[in-house]
Amino acid sequence: MPDAIVTASLTRSYGTKQALAGLDLTVPRGSVHGLLGPNGAGKTTAVRILTTLLRPTSGRAEVAGLDVTRDADRVRYRIGLLGQHAALDEELSGRQNLDLFGRLYHLGGAGAARRATELLERFDLADTGDLPVKRYSGGMRRRLDLAASLITLPEVLFLDEPTTGLDPRGRVEVWQAIRSLAGGGTTVLLTTQYLEEADQLADRISVVDAGRGIAEGTPDELKARLGADRIDVVVRDAAALARAADLVGRAAGGPDGPRETTTDPDQRLVSATVNDRMAALTGTVRALSEAGIDAEDIALRRPTLDEVFLHLTGSGAGREGVARETADRTAAGAATGDAP
Repeated sequence: MPDAIVTASLTRSYGTKQALAGLDLTVPRGSVHGLLGPNGAGKTTAVRILTTLLRPTSGRAEVAGLDVTRDADRVRYRIGLLGQHAALDEELSGRQNLDLFGRLYHLGGAGAARRATELLERFDLADTGDLPVKRYSGGMRRRLDLAASLITLPEVLFLDEPTTGLDPRGRVEVWQAIRSLAGGGTTVLLTTQYLEEADQLADRISVVDAGRGIAEGTPDELKARLGADRIDVVVRDAAALARAADLVGRAAGGPDGPRETTTDPDQRLVSATVNDRMAALTGTVRALSEAGIDAEDIALRRPTLDEVFLHLTGSGAGREGVARETADRTAAGAATGDAP
């Protein structure tokens, strides 16, 4: 079967500014694919092209085996889109919102009502379905918005920063809903600035910067790019930080010689890379004990996706990236009739 999403040398320009500069992307059917990048990297532009809200300047983009430019109408009936802002009427109830979306998709009165009931149950909103949306929590609104994007059982679902602004409980609620969708075979393209979110949900991740893909792989593959595991030590007394850094570096390096350490005086933290996890841990504990240095915490950890992100993208988008994002939002607003 063809891949759910394919782009090849995809570009989008606004005058002399390029929001996308040759993006290549492949997303297999039935997978969750994360699209990460700093502000202005081109993530939202890519989603708007793939959902037919913007036309590419050049290159090729296909969704569900259809060209997004030549077959835009057919593409729209095969996709769902959850944007950064909820598309809900707060005065209507959750059920009324879903019923309205169903009628707009020509399901008819009975079909729309039946689909609304199914989705309320699926997203654990049946008990609150008759309450006005203005009384919903942030997580409930996002789950309802996600339900609305699934009115027509789309083959491919686009989630553009779906948990922005939610508290931890709300984010977990949306994560559970996304996992349920993926388990049912829906292909999901997820853009997010929460690295933990991509780590939790995505089968594979593409990192985008300056409109181009700069890395791709599973979360573990991307973390492996940073190499060795690390040992972190938090000392009780900040005055002992320099001495602890010397001891941790020696223990982390073992027979290969001392390792370079990084310190954070505010957190009283010493960190160093290790090759032999257990030898570094036991050596560090022994060395600190013999030196009479108390440690509040000692932990071995693998590189985080946050560290991978910073390593790959540097300091993130500068003023040109902000300009690209602003131009993108303005053009998309014009295309959809919304104010930028």
